[in-house]
Amino acid sequence: MRIQKTKFDGLKIIKGKIFYDTRGFFREIYKKSGLKNHNSVFWCVSKSKKNVLRGLHLQIKKKQQKFVSVIKGKILDIAVDLRPKSKTFGKHFRIILSDKNALSILIPAGFAHGLIGLEKENIILYSNNNYRSQNNEVGLLWNDKKLKINWPKVKLIISKKDKHNITFSEYLKKFKNR
Repeated sequence: MRIQKTKFDGLKIIKGKIFYDTRGFFREIYKKSGLKNHNSVFWCVSKSKKNVLRGLHLQIKKKQQKFVSVIKGKILDIAVDLRPKSKTFGKHFRIILSDKNALSILIPAGFAHGLIGLEKENIILYSNNNYRSQNNEVGLLWNDKKLKINWPKVKLIISKKDKHNITFSEYLKKFKNR
């Protein structure tokens, strides 16, 4: 497992190992020895069709550090830094994660997270260091111009909930100092 730092403090790209043979492959996704500060307590899997957009989600009080990896398919993964004292506050990080490139991402607590499915079927594995708290969930509007995220120009499939997420300006008014 190779770990690559980014310009976002604490946000890391993880390159797993894949071992191929005539039967298929075996992929190493996560090793505790490489990511000592990620103590996972909550694992999730999501399945998304092509052009499904999920996000941008975060937990306000019970913040979550997330480890995200793609088991099948390919996604554009987006993380928005919402840590008030961060040098990269309000900026976003983007990366393509796929079963073929064996990349995963460790997203620190205090980031909003979203993704779009790029293949017919996309299965995403999440490991979180804190449990989901529905009462502490907030979503940022995916296409807010202030976030300057360049999403693919396709007909997106978005949940009713995510269509009604708040703008970055609304987030700043309500939550910036939390």
